[in-house]
Amino acid sequence: MKIILNNSSLSKSLRPFSDIGFVPTMGSIHRGHLSLIDISKRACKKTIVSIFVNPKQFNNRKDFMNYPTNIKKDIKILKKTKKVDFLYIPKFKHIYGNNKKSNIKIIKKDKVLCAKYRKGHFEGVLDVMERLTNLVNPKKIFMGEKDYQQYFLIRNYLKNKHKTSIIPCKTIRDKSKIALSSRNNHLDLNGIKKASFLSKSLLKLKRNLVNSKKIKENLKIQIKYLEKLLKIKIEYLELRSIKNLKISNTVKGSRLFVAYYIDKVRLIDNF
Repeated sequence: MKIILNNSSLSKSLRPFSDIGFVPTMGSIHRGHLSLIDISKRACKKTIVSIFVNPKQFNNRKDFMNYPTNIKKDIKILKKTKKVDFLYIPKFKHIYGNNKKSNIKIIKKDKVLCAKYRKGHFEGVLDVMERLTNLVNPKKIFMGEKDYQQYFLIRNYLKNKHKTSIIPCKTIRDKSKIALSSRNNHLDLNGIKKASFLSKSLLKLKRNLVNSKKIKENLKIQIKYLEKLLKIKIEYLELRSIKNLKISNTVKGSRLFVAYYIDKVRLIDNF
């Protein structure tokens, strides 16, 4: 695995290859990331992973400062897999240079779910993904479905600008049904138990919604039940179409999206 720390080295290292798989990350590498690398390794001749905690996608500076990072540990994990050809660890200047401004705007119909509650977040995500795609020029980008809205927006934004394919990959869960996430590192044992209970409850809820004619009412009841029982704050719990993220009245072709706070840790998931 070759570690790349600047753009000139990146360009020189990738120039000979056209079939490149790209796994963009913000570090804190876990089994979810490793599953993306496995898929990239099977699909492409070369695989590159990036680690860059992008400050422009954080709408809360404290959240950015507290984001879990451990580069040495990440490098050790990625080396051990023997499936990563290149690891790109840029600094802010390598991504943004002197062009720090962005004209990217999320259109009104897409300001739902996290885009509604995290002002400027997805503008920052789309900006950095376009810059990374320009630098790496991959054939395929592999993204986890846990962040389905992120995948949806990036796919739609990049598809007319690049020949790169955006590949969605199955959410990886632990034995307690919690979706793997870097933010799980902020949860204590009690928080883990709460997240597990919520995940199992929503998996069951989605199965029960198949024959329901009162989906909206059932979701409201579930929000009140989980908030009271677990003493958490649910930001949203909505059934939306995977095609366009519009509110859906049928489980088929839809996902149940949730964002919630355990203490001060914000988690998202979909089922």
